[in-house]
Order: sequence, then structure tokens, then C-alpha cells
Amino acid sequence: MIEKTATIGWAVLLGVMSHVPLAWAQGAPQSVTEVRVDVAKVEAGYRASKINGATVYNGKKEKIGTVDDLILGPPDWTPYAVLSVGGLLGVGNHLVTVPLANMRVEGDQFQLPNASKDSLKALPEFKYAK
Repeated sequence: MIEKTATIGWAVLLGVMSHVPLAWAQGAPQSVTEVRVDVAKVEAGYRASKINGATVYNGKKEKIGTVDDLILGPPDWTPYAVLSVGGLLGVGNHLVTVPLANMRVEGDQFQLPNASKDSLKALPEFKYAK
């Protein structure tokens, strides 16, 4: 009986999969849609591995922190930069988050034009979830 049920289950699953592309999330089927991307725009972007560790400057070309990490935050999956501000050799640093859209690239520098170390340190401290 179990063998027959498993066979029917596989047949139903294969039948469903052959007609509609499915992905599973939280145990429920989700439809998958394709999106056409302008690859030229993507090529002009920056890889996350190249952004992590980058120095961040303000509009006066003063070093105000470094990018510690990039996080995509729900519900809309907006990218945020986690910045390390202050401290020396990782001791006493203050982690804060800023929307990645607030940062600019000028030449080879990442900038938060109107920020300062003090204004960033005044932001709520970010702590990684355990």
C-alpha cells in the first residue's frame, strides 16, 4: 500500500511539475516567474565581495567607517550596508546600518556625502541576530 501511494504521489508531483514551474517555500508551492535583466547594467555594478571591507568617506573626503557587511532586509529585500564606525583594529567599533541606496560611488570611493563619524555613532547600534 505504501509503495502504491508513493508511486501515485510521484506521478502527481511529476504531472504538476511538467505544466507549471514550482518552487517550495515554507512547505508550500510557489510559482516561479522569470524576469528579463539588462545585463549591461548588472555588469556595471559592484560585487558584494568587493564592497565588504571598503572604506567609506563623507563629502569632505574624511574616512568615516568601513563596510562590514551587506544585508538584504525583509519585507521588500532592500539592501543595507552594515558600517563599522570608530574603534581601533576592530576593538570598540560601533556597527550601524544605512540603506545602500544612500551611498554613492565617486571614482573608487564609497561615500555617504552628508555623514560624519559622530552622526553615524549616534545611530542605533546594529547587532547580528544569533
